[in-house]
Amino acid sequence: MRRNYRDVNGILLLDKPVGLTSNRALQTVKRIFNARKAGHTGSLDPLASGLLPLCFGHATKASHWLLDADKTYEVTASIGAQTDTADAEGAIVATAEVAEVSESALQQAIAAHLGEIEQVPPMYSALKHEGRRLYELARAGEKVDRAPRKIRIYAIEIVKFDPRHPVLRVRCSKGTYIRTLVETLAEAMGTLAHVQTLRRTELGPFDAARMISLARIEDLAGEVAALDSLLIPADAALTRFSAVTLSASEAHYLLNGNPVGHAAKGIEGLVRVYDKQQGFLGVGEVLPDGRIAPKRLFLSS
Repeated sequence: MRRNYRDVNGILLLDKPVGLTSNRALQTVKRIFNARKAGHTGSLDPLASGLLPLCFGHATKASHWLLDADKTYEVTASIGAQTDTADAEGAIVATAEVAEVSESALQQAIAAHLGEIEQVPPMYSALKHEGRRLYELARAGEKVDRAPRKIRIYAIEIVKFDPRHPVLRVRCSKGTYIRTLVETLAEAMGTLAHVQTLRRTELGPFDAARMISLARIEDLAGEVAALDSLLIPADAALTRFSAVTLSASEAHYLLNGNPVGHAAKGIEGLVRVYDKQQGFLGVGEVLPDGRIAPKRLFLSS
């Protein structure tokens, strides 16, 4: 029997539990919502928990900007052993005589990792090499050279110091692998380490305070109005852009793909575009002459 899916629009801030892949979590929630279209923004490993924004319907058009957003993680490191996956799910491949670290040594290592740095992606990652995922190659026992990538570490805070299992809060740019960061911090202290636990607490404009547990969503299965009340609007993902309100005439032309003569004084780059009747229309781009051209429309004419 063919299932009748419904149009769902908005963003759900899921608190992904440990043990699920991001895609499995997405498919579970999508089924409960009976949603026609959905996607996630920024995968979390099965070992990791925390903030996983799920975008439904028109809100999937905001995914690009959420994928590019800065993120914050809380990570517990396990000092003294290295695993093949760089986290607790892997097999131990090496141990170090230095199985404990001092707080001062950790602070020094942190200081050396702040700002823009280069990081070599781990073999156990979803990046591709000649058409194959790196983790597929790693599981087959293969290892290939990976080019370092520039990332930015804005801050690393010691939440709780323990000589064997320190807890850190890391605020970083997109593309940062916390597993690799933990390994290189340990290397700077003359030891080895892997990730014991990992939780994402912030992504772009969103934080942990607004997350919804999978258990709560499952409890509301079949209650359409209650489920939809958990969603936040798509433009909540785009608050980094200035807001511009168009007239009804301007909105009409913009929705038909035309730049409009709105004088966006003092504003450059991308903007959130609204009109008083339809609300949020999408993302526009301010042209040099002050007109606004459509960049990514969330509504159509």
